Amino acid sequence: MTSMTHDGPQITGGVDTHGLTHHAAVIDTVGRHLADREFPATIRGYRDLLAWMRSHGTLVAVGVEGTGAYGAELARVLTAAGVTVVDVDRPDRKTRRMKGKSDPIDAYAAATAVLSGRATGIPKSRDGVVEAVRVLRIARRSAVKARTQAMNQIRGLLVSAPAMLREHVAGIDRAALIRALARLRPGGDLSRPLAATRASLRRLARRHQALDEEIAELDAEIGPLVKQAAPTLLELFGVGPETAGQLLASAGDNPERMRSEGAFAHLAGVAPIPASSGRTHRHRLNRGGDRAANNALHTIVLTRMRFDARTRAYVERRTKEGLSKKDIMRCLKRFAARDVYRALTSTPTERITQTGIAPAA
Repeated sequence: MTSMTHDGPQITGGVDTHGLTHHAAVIDTVGRHLADREFPATIRGYRDLLAWMRSHGTLVAVGVEGTGAYGAELARVLTAAGVTVVDVDRPDRKTRRMKGKSDPIDAYAAATAVLSGRATGIPKSRDGVVEAVRVLRIARRSAVKARTQAMNQIRGLLVSAPAMLREHVAGIDRAALIRALARLRPGGDLSRPLAATRASLRRLARRHQALDEEIAELDAEIGPLVKQAAPTLLELFGVGPETAGQLLASAGDNPERMRSEGAFAHLAGVAPIPASSGRTHRHRLNRGGDRAANNALHTIVLTRMRFDARTRAYVERRTKEGLSKKDIMRCLKRFAARDVYRALTSTPTERITQTGIAPAA
C-alpha cells in the first residue's frame, strides 16, 4: 500500500481493537467527534478502515490500542500505507468510571490521546528478524517451563516411591537419573503401585528427554538469528544468546523508536527512582518496566560481578563508600542498560568497547 495525499481538514483517528472486530473513530483538530464505525479484523477490513478514515480528511495520525496484541497487524498495515501510528494505553479505571466504557468511547479516547499529545509511543514494527526471535523464544520458554515441571514431578514421585525404586536411583546426578528412569520396565500389571510408579517415572523422564531435544533445536535456530540481528550486543561482557534474545525482543525491530538511553532504561525498569526526603538524598530500585528485560540485565550484572575484574573493583569501591548491595546493583544495571542501548542502536560497522566502570546513578 502506498501513501496518498488527501485534501480536506486534518483529522486524527483512534481504534479500539478486539479479536474479531476493530472500532474506529475520527476527530478534527479541536477534538470534535466526527464519526465512528466498526470493521472486521481482516486484511480487507483494515484497508476499508483506512479508506473510511481518509474519506473524512487528511489523516495526520492514528492511535491504536494494543499494537502488541489484537492491533499488531492493523499497525503494520497502517504503517505500510505511510500513516503515523501511535501506541495508546487503554483508559485508566478513573476515566472509565467517569465517562463509561464502550467501543466508540474507547476509540474516541484513543484519538483524543494522540491529538492532545498524551499518547506519543511509537509501536514496535514487528516485521523483521527480531520478531522472528521473539516468537521462537515463546516456544523455547514454554519448553523450559514444561521441562522444569517434569523434573519437579519426578522428584516428587521419588519422595514417596517404594524404597527399592528410590535406592536404585539414589545419589546420581540429574542427567544420569533421567537416563535411568527412561529405561525402566514397569511390567504389565499396573494395578501394583510399584509398577504404576515406574510407568509414570518413565513417561516423565522420556518427556524430559524430548523437551531437551526441542530446546536444543530451538537454541540452534535462535542463535544465528540473534547474531544476525545484533552482533555488537553479543560482544558485550556477560551477554549470551539467551539474554541478548530477550533484550532484542523487548527493544523490537525498530530500537530507534527509543529516543535515548534513558528511555531504554525506563523500558527495562532500571531508571533510578528518586527516594529523597529532607536531608536524605538517594534513589531506589525501579519496579516498573519490562520485567523480562530487567531480569536479562540482572543476569548480565551478576555475571560481571563474578567474572569481570573492573566490575568487582567497582563493587568493592562503592561498598567502602557505604552503598548497599541493592544500590550497587541498581547502578550496575543502569550502566549495563547504557551498554545495551548503544549496542542495539549502533550500525554494523560500529563496535562498543567497554570503558572503566563509572557511577551510573
